[in-house]
Parts: sequence; C-alpha cells; structure tokens
Amino acid sequence: MPLGELIVGTRADTIPIVVERVKKFSHLNIKIHVVGDIVAQDFLSNSYLSKFIHTCIIDEKTQRKKIDLFSPTAFDAIIEIENPAGTIQEKAWCCIKSAIESKKRNLIKVTEGEEDLLVLPLISELPLEKEQVHLVFYGQPPLTDAETPIPEGIVMVVVDKRIKKTVQRFLKLMDKA
Repeated sequence: MPLGELIVGTRADTIPIVVERVKKFSHLNIKIHVVGDIVAQDFLSNSYLSKFIHTCIIDEKTQRKKIDLFSPTAFDAIIEIENPAGTIQEKAWCCIKSAIESKKRNLIKVTEGEEDLLVLPLISELPLEKEQVHLVFYGQPPLTDAETPIPEGIVMVVVDKRIKKTVQRFLKLMDKA
C-alpha cells in the first residue's frame, strides 16, 4: 500500500495535480524529496516543482532497463552508493542522512542495486520543523495482481509524526525478517 496519498493517473495527468497539492503549502518553507527516476525527471522538468527539490534518489533504471535522465548541473552534489535490491544498506542510510542535513541540492545515484526501499530511511531521517514542510514523492506502478489492485500514479507523502511512526513500524518488521 502507498505510504501517503496516491495521485492516480499517467505522468501527464498527475504532475498538474501535484503542483496544486504543493501550492497548498506555499505559506511554509517547502522541501521536496523524490525517489525514482521517472518522478525525478518529471519534477526536474517542471519549473514550479524543480525549485523546491532538495533530494533525488535514483538508480538510472526504469522497469529494470537502464536509462540516463539527468544532467549533473541540476544538483550541487552527486553521491554514488550501492544498495542491493530488497535491502537498505547502512552506507546508503548514512548518505541519505548527510544529504538531508546539507543545504545543497543532492542527487543520490544507486550505482548497483535499486532505490525503491530508500524511501523508508529518507522519511525516517527527515526532521519535523516549524514553518518547514518535507514532501516525499515516489512513483507507484500499477499492481494488478494484488488482493486490492493499486492503480498507477505518484505517491505524495507529507512527512509528519504519524507517517514517521508508520515507517518505523515497517523498518522494525524488516529488521526481524
């Protein structure tokens, strides 16, 4: 199940809706964090959304196929890490924490493995601050073989105490596995 609000639709459908959702937070200092290549590409190419991007985590693959989407000039720092599929490596977690704490626009590239689960340490490490909102976005592929099918879209997570507790429960379950 998505961690936040699933904005259903194609890439073309969802980005205008995301812009409207983000504008609702315009009275606060907004920081956007993106996990996934296609979502990152869409956000970076949107003039409104791109100005709020603080962190992008990508693996330069979409549906297991290699892609090259990014110009290094869009970021202040590029961090390369390894994170085998289905894991959250300690080094990856540390790099995410450092990127969050920096004042720079960070691109974290997973050179071996995948970025999917890194949304969990990302949310876990984001601070809860007055006058600051952290928004995390990631792509949701359609899941048609699930008990409850989930349509394609973008997941928007407004980081708050409730979602951080949910993420901590997931992480504890993973520790036990």
